Amino acid sequence: MIKIVPIEIGDVVKMKKSHPCGSNEWEVTKLGMDIGLKCLGCGRKVRLMRSKFDRRFRGYIRRVREEG
Repeated sequence: MIKIVPIEIGDVVKMKKSHPCGSNEWEVTKLGMDIGLKCLGCGRKVRLMRSKFDRRFRGYIRRVREEG
């Protein structure tokens, strides 16, 4: 069973594979059944099913809660 990752809109996360542009940083833009992500390298927006996001998640780069 895969653990559900606690995330919020505005968090910047690292995923298992990098985007074709070479960036590995993604900003969370939508929460729900699917997760909206924006590549911080090229600005491309994608959506991942929650289960795929939880499998591919590798860590936080920046959290919204830490900034205030």
